[in-house]
Amino acid sequence: MFRSLKDKLKSFTTKASKELEDLEEGKDNGKVKEEKGEKKKKAKKEKPPKKSKGEKRAKKPVADEEDMFAEKRTGKKLRDGKLDDLLWDLEMALLESDVALPVVEKIKSSVKDDLLGRKVRRGVDLGSAVEASLKHAIAEVLAQNPVNFDAFIKSHEKPVILMFVGVNGTGKTTVIAKIAHRLQKGRISCVMAAADTFRAGAIEQLQRHSEKLGVKLIKHQAGADPAAVAYDAIEHAKARHKDVVLVDTAGRMHSNINLMDEMKKIKRIAPPHMIIFVGDALSGNDTVIQAQKFDETVGIDCAVLTKIDADAKGGAALSIAYAVGKPIAFVGIGQEYDDLVTFNPKWMVNRLFGEDT
Repeated sequence: MFRSLKDKLKSFTTKASKELEDLEEGKDNGKVKEEKGEKKKKAKKEKPPKKSKGEKRAKKPVADEEDMFAEKRTGKKLRDGKLDDLLWDLEMALLESDVALPVVEKIKSSVKDDLLGRKVRRGVDLGSAVEASLKHAIAEVLAQNPVNFDAFIKSHEKPVILMFVGVNGTGKTTVIAKIAHRLQKGRISCVMAAADTFRAGAIEQLQRHSEKLGVKLIKHQAGADPAAVAYDAIEHAKARHKDVVLVDTAGRMHSNINLMDEMKKIKRIAPPHMIIFVGDALSGNDTVIQAQKFDETVGIDCAVLTKIDADAKGGAALSIAYAVGKPIAFVGIGQEYDDLVTFNPKWMVNRLFGEDT
């Protein structure tokens, strides 16, 4: 999971550590060498006693970010020119992992604002300081208006109408089944609406899930009015006191104007309380563009990213919340009904930096 992006971030922090240490030692700047030479001459007469090997301390990473920086003490100052060179390397690493450009710029800006001109305490590995700043920047772009799906369902007037949108092949119908399973585990009743009447296969697929889960499915024949299916499902939920209506819609390319207009009609006839965009994590930046288009057309409230367990790059997961301004509610980590987990920014940050617990 996120192997490619993880490797690139590790390579970046390792390089940052080496180059910044070189700068501190004066290897990249003759001026620094001269200044050190002058200081040595002045201090020659009053040399402090040499420390024994046991007393010498190696530079170690510091666990607490607050302990890394020296606000009023002497320390190693991170300067503009060298930092810009490193941020260029960071930009390339993120773009190669399909991270959206606005997100790349935001991460770079956050890292620069956090580090520029600050002093790192003596004895602290500069690479650790850069990594801590990078973690903070990534967590910031991931934490866009977090949504508590379970609390929303429990507190909202019933029936709660959930409408699912997305392009073909993202696993939208399977996500609906997984959410139905999640609701059942929480003793929340639901009904499915097969409003994807564009494909007969979509109705059959949802039918199979409904039978496995024991959830009522409202369907019409293929080619019927999708808005009518959604409306009938809501009326059924009201009559049978069901808590949630899960409305499937035709998987459509965001560029298909006619099908997008059809989705607007469903929203008008059967107004949803939450519109959930389902995107394929493997599609990278394309998923971000799709989410933006659906948001412009019908307005989305949150996103579910599927196939994240097979995503080596991590670009979509890192980009979508910030680029669209809507939170990731769940991520799909497998094929089973239980393989849909609540998204937590800390969970992703930990995996990007090799902390899998």
